[in-house]
Amino acid sequence: MNEDNYQWREVQYDSPETEGLSVEEKQTYVNANLFGTLEKVGKKISFAKDIKALWRYMNDGSISWYRKTVVVAALIYFISPIDAVPDLIPVIGYLDDLGVIVATMKFLGSEITPYYD
Repeated sequence: MNEDNYQWREVQYDSPETEGLSVEEKQTYVNANLFGTLEKVGKKISFAKDIKALWRYMNDGSISWYRKTVVVAALIYFISPIDAVPDLIPVIGYLDDLGVIVATMKFLGSEITPYYD
């Protein structure tokens, strides 16, 4: 049996802006860019409250790094202009972002609940 199948693997999503950065540097990137992106698209999407909850979760010092890595990757995907479905396409442009956010919320389960307003 290949033991590598049982080891934790860090999420490897990188946008061109974050390629090669550490998790902490990626977290700094998210902190610097998230609310600008959210301000631009906040009225177009219905999951802004989920994005804010994920941001609060990411900035909680008691959360382990590997849980934060998943959240950081999801938020970078949301911020990044390079998506599976470009955000410029009306209505369906944010469906891929929504899918990533929903998958992240499912991964975290009830752990994310205290981070809502």
